[in-house]
This record gives sequence, C-alpha cells and structure tokens, in this order.
Amino acid sequence: MKSFFKLELSEARAMARAALEKAKAINVAESVCIVDDGGYPIVLERADDARITGPQIAWNKAFTAAGHKRSTHLFTKAPHGPALPGNEAFGIQLSFEGRFAAFVGGFPIVVDDQVIGGVGLSGGNGEQDTQCGLAALQALHDLLSASGRRVLVEADIKK
Repeated sequence: MKSFFKLELSEARAMARAALEKAKAINVAESVCIVDDGGYPIVLERADDARITGPQIAWNKAFTAAGHKRSTHLFTKAPHGPALPGNEAFGIQLSFEGRFAAFVGGFPIVVDDQVIGGVGLSGGNGEQDTQCGLAALQALHDLLSASGRRVLVEADIKK
C-alpha cells in the first residue's frame, strides 16, 4: 500500500496568492490555476485586467503538468522535447480534446518525490509565467518546511 499527500485548499490558496503577488511585482496580469493530482482545479484566479482566455489556459497547463508529471515547456525544449516534430510525442498537444499544453507555464507540484498536483500560469511571457510559477512552489515550500516535507522548487521538473 502506498500513502500519499493531498493538496489542501489553504495551501493552494497560498500558492495562488504568491503567484499573483509576484505577477503584480513584475507588472504582469496573470491567471493562475492550482490543480489536484487528477488535474481538477482547487483554486483558479484571474488578476484584474488579465486576458479572459487566461483561466482556461492556466488550467490546461496545470492539468498537463500534474497529469504528465513534468513542466509543460519540456515537451518542446530542443533538441529532444518529445512533442517536437519528428519526436515520439509529436502531436500530443491534440490529446484530451486540446487540453494538453505543450508550452511554458505549467509545473507539477512535487512533495516528497510525489506529484500531488500542478500549477499553471497564463498572461505573461514564458519568463514571467515561470517566475510566478516558482513563486507559487516556493510558497508551498515555505508552508511545509517546518513539517519536514520537501517541495521541489525549480523550473525544469520531470518525474
């Protein structure tokens, strides 16, 4: 039997708040989605003046990161990104009725080496989305560090 952790609402809210605070600090209107291990939203927020398409894109990125256990930009990172033309997963972004996101802005949430969810950002460029995603992961790290839990805080995650 395997035991596992579940992301709680208070933790997801803290992650979303950290992502949106970082977005405000770097002057970008972001949408952020925190999903559970099944890819379903726990928190989905859109900043004032953020694009109306942002929440769905953020959810798609978080869904993909949680479900495939890797940062979404790694699918198209040259030269061996599996979703690049000629590679084994070319066309994967057409999966799940187009919900599969193969571009920057989605990160799995990894606690004690287990993927327990995902965070997705939409609204900035790739660098801005990454900064906000890392802020969200850092917030969870800060929340759980006293309990001895290890949260992976990096951009290139592949589990």
